[in-house]
Amino acid sequence: MLARMQISTYHISLPSYNPHISAWISSCLSSTSSCMTLHLSKSDIFYVSSDSPSSDLSLKLCSQRRHPFTYSHSQESHGQIIPLPSLVTAKFGSDASKPTVCVYGHVDVQPALKEDGWSTDPYNLTEIDGKLYGRGASDNKAPVLAWLHAVEAYLAVHKELPVNVKYFIEGMEEVGSTGLDEMVEKLKDSFFGDVDYIIVSDCGWLSTKPAVTYGTRGNCYFLAEVKGPKLDLHSGVYGGTVIEPMTDLIGLLDALIDARGRILIPGINEAVAPLTEEEKKMYEETEFDLEKYKNKIGVERLMYDTKVDILSHRWRYPTLSIHGIEGAFSASGTKTVIPARVVAKFSIRQVPNMDPKIVETQVTDYLNSMFALRNSPNTLKISMVIGAKPWLADFKDPIYVAAERAIQRVFGLKPDRIREGGSIPVARTLQDVTGKKIIMLPIGGYDDGLHSQNEKMNRYNYIEGTKLFAAYLQEVSQLKR
Repeated sequence: MLARMQISTYHISLPSYNPHISAWISSCLSSTSSCMTLHLSKSDIFYVSSDSPSSDLSLKLCSQRRHPFTYSHSQESHGQIIPLPSLVTAKFGSDASKPTVCVYGHVDVQPALKEDGWSTDPYNLTEIDGKLYGRGASDNKAPVLAWLHAVEAYLAVHKELPVNVKYFIEGMEEVGSTGLDEMVEKLKDSFFGDVDYIIVSDCGWLSTKPAVTYGTRGNCYFLAEVKGPKLDLHSGVYGGTVIEPMTDLIGLLDALIDARGRILIPGINEAVAPLTEEEKKMYEETEFDLEKYKNKIGVERLMYDTKVDILSHRWRYPTLSIHGIEGAFSASGTKTVIPARVVAKFSIRQVPNMDPKIVETQVTDYLNSMFALRNSPNTLKISMVIGAKPWLADFKDPIYVAAERAIQRVFGLKPDRIREGGSIPVARTLQDVTGKKIIMLPIGGYDDGLHSQNEKMNRYNYIEGTKLFAAYLQEVSQLKR
């Protein structure tokens, strides 16, 4: 599949407001209207520069419907050239004596419908009791807009930017960032050439306390297909005479993980680095309430009983989840059918020291060996369709120390150091391809409901988060290059 990407040049005009950055941010963002908006509506790649020729862009938080870009099989098979949604690059400042930071973000969102259970129109930003509801409010439009406001604040009060700032904003993150790896590779020596640090704010806090994020798990997503008869069969007529694909598949799934969540595939657990005393102490000091966590997800009991165990298995140990079975009857009512073909879908969240290619071999070999023990005439096919690598940074690195200083300045407290249980593949891609240092600096709340009904961003997080970003630029300017 090919994709045509065009580059257009635009100019962002910036107004002037209050004489102090923090006061400007508070007064501007506390008003009913945004001081600057940027509306991404074209299926092109835009190059946005502060010194480019004329044309204003305006991007409204959560205001435009964003649907996943889909490709038909006929388009793929015929090699049609398909335009991809917006990828924006922007630059403010070109002082070679200053550090240059690049902010990554995305403005595409998960699908949402009012009838899914939303209390408000998911595509019409609505404020209720200090909470800004809308699809993409936290993931990831508010952080993107906050970074734009942080730069705008400096320019609005006629204060020189302490660092050069670049933006790298995509529109395909929710469907796998199609085309992004190729663009990063293409731009690594040009756009990313003078970048010192890359900042990702596509994540959230663990609690009400601010945090810095220094790691994510990877994701290996598998399909296990079992095929038997040439067509579906009547269970009354053929049941007991054929070896059913579904029975084989359930047996294989049962061999993947035990009742305590331990992965049974040889080599997976052995690859995990042992928990250090430093990590354990850090987890003990992290603000995290087990009872609130249970209430939030609606369960009476968790897999483990202590905070350290829960955080460890959420962040730094691999997990295996079974997501569904294609070909199985799942509609309401009854259907007495023996499916001829069934496909299980499961994933393994990997951690550092685990490589997707090795995990793929381990899973394939193990399931083939377990299937052989069944002596079944059916066929088994294993395929890995996603192989996202984990990412881990050094929270003692100066760019993290600078972030903690900025958080101390804005919030008056030391942040938690946390990891994400999910995957943010772009961090590893940017790190591996560009060779730059990466930091994750979140402003979203722990209860924002990313990908869920009633997603929101707290007004407090939005305003104070913008102050944090502005303060962080100042702290980065003090780092030795």
